[in-house]
Amino acid sequence: MGFGLPISGSWATPPSIVEIARAAEKQGYTSLWTFQRLLFPATDPIPMPYRSVHDPLVLTAYTAAVTETVRLGVAIVNVPYYSPILLAKMLTSLDVVSGGRLDAGLGLGWNADEFAAVGASMDRRGARAEEFVRCLRAIWSDEPVEFRGEFYDVPPSYVDPKPVQRPHPPLLLGGSADPALRRVATLADGWISASRFPAVQVPAAIETIRTAATAAGRDPGQLRFVIRGAVKVRDHDEETPLVGTLDKIRGDVAAYADAGATEFFVDLNFDERIGNPDADPAESTRRAHEALEAFAPGYGGV
Repeated sequence: MGFGLPISGSWATPPSIVEIARAAEKQGYTSLWTFQRLLFPATDPIPMPYRSVHDPLVLTAYTAAVTETVRLGVAIVNVPYYSPILLAKMLTSLDVVSGGRLDAGLGLGWNADEFAAVGASMDRRGARAEEFVRCLRAIWSDEPVEFRGEFYDVPPSYVDPKPVQRPHPPLLLGGSADPALRRVATLADGWISASRFPAVQVPAAIETIRTAATAAGRDPGQLRFVIRGAVKVRDHDEETPLVGTLDKIRGDVAAYADAGATEFFVDLNFDERIGNPDADPAESTRRAHEALEAFAPGYGGV
């Protein structure tokens, strides 16, 4: 079990980040997670939890300094917004300052406004992502590195320091379409689901990944399957998965485990009553402590 750090809305303040991170670590959560959103379109608004979001890499570095053992996951950063050499350097430093606790989640991106703002193309995102990951691995593994690709080049170079985790931090990929799942099987150490990925679809996704991994000569048993749970605690049960009373949500979490997920993290940022710049930050933090206790490993039946 993991927990989403305060990163979106009014509760995402330095004191709250420290408080929640330390509380989660003390209660036995194995991981803490962030996500990325660069902007909030003014003309075609997206959900309010995307209105005010910190940078995930900066927040992860900050959290590394106030925790000791819990793993720190980035789920996800969108590779089209970076060059491989820049992201490799940033992730390496994160792995070093955290003492080798980083899990690096990567995605393709979906917001056209963000692509326009960073000057990136949405064309052939899959092909670009595949080459990006290969380039990352070369930067971390080859000494010296020289990479020549269709989209990215690295001239013969020494790139130091190296990550604490060798040959590199675990790479987890997002996506739900078949090409994205097969990309996980051939290039990554695991898969991260979208925030509202239903449990009933998890077995098929995992089977697609495992089958493709076997075909590629990889051991599917070594892959991780991580579910981001957009949890919304309410006074009454709702049909929507992970929305309702604590008991109902515990049952929903168990359904993901039964479906084959190896990891699950509770993320309150996607609750409009919490991850919103207009929410009461003190109330959001109080509700976070309630959720931390309710879903902690070894407690609450999870």
